[in-house]
Amino acid sequence: MAELVYRPAIGLALTLFKAWDLKIDCRGSENIPRSGGAVLVSNHISYLDFIFDGLAALPQKRLVRFMAKESVFRHKISGPLMRGMKHIPVDRNQGEAAYAHALDSLKSGEVVGIFPEATISRSFTLKSFKSGAARLAQEAGVPIVPVALWGTQRLWTKGHPRNFRRSHTPITIRVGEAIEASKDKYAGAITRQVRERVQELLEAAQRAYPVRPKGPDDTWWMPAHLGGTAPTPEEVRAADAH
Repeated sequence: MAELVYRPAIGLALTLFKAWDLKIDCRGSENIPRSGGAVLVSNHISYLDFIFDGLAALPQKRLVRFMAKESVFRHKISGPLMRGMKHIPVDRNQGEAAYAHALDSLKSGEVVGIFPEATISRSFTLKSFKSGAARLAQEAGVPIVPVALWGTQRLWTKGHPRNFRRSHTPITIRVGEAIEASKDKYAGAITRQVRERVQELLEAAQRAYPVRPKGPDDTWWMPAHLGGTAPTPEEVRAADAH
């Protein structure tokens, strides 16, 4: 299948990364299967996460089809790109169509990317995981590959202005070993296993991250439990409820 949009988009992204002099530390890409379907599951802390998750799959020569909210596909700029790269639109009021689309992609040997937290975590900690990724992997008979990202929130995240002029920003990516989604197991149990593994990878990425806040005005991107000033999960829930 010709990739008239995806591969040029990758080339553009790599050019921008070089121009920004991003310090990308990606480990574990070999855990992404070189062929066949797989569900790639990642934490979500930035609007750019799908780009860096896709970057992790490049050494294995895989293109990831991400599930993303349907409104992104209606945008005059992002819409043509998302459709051209064959990503999967998700209408939260009609999730069955997106599920069927993703299932077909997996059965045809594609890698499908899912953010099981559904939205960006403003606390930069893991939110609860929805079970859709586990159910898809079970039904398609494919493995789940856990991924953790760190540093992407410093470029562009919810509640903060994007900063594409920030150069030399480290981005840490950790890809874990594939997890079998056995049909004999409860989808909720697989989801908990995947979340635990993503948490482990996230903590490893945070430990490996080479930069710490430079002063009181640079602590916003660190979670509260690590000494930063990002809102706690409890504060985020309270604000959402309000």
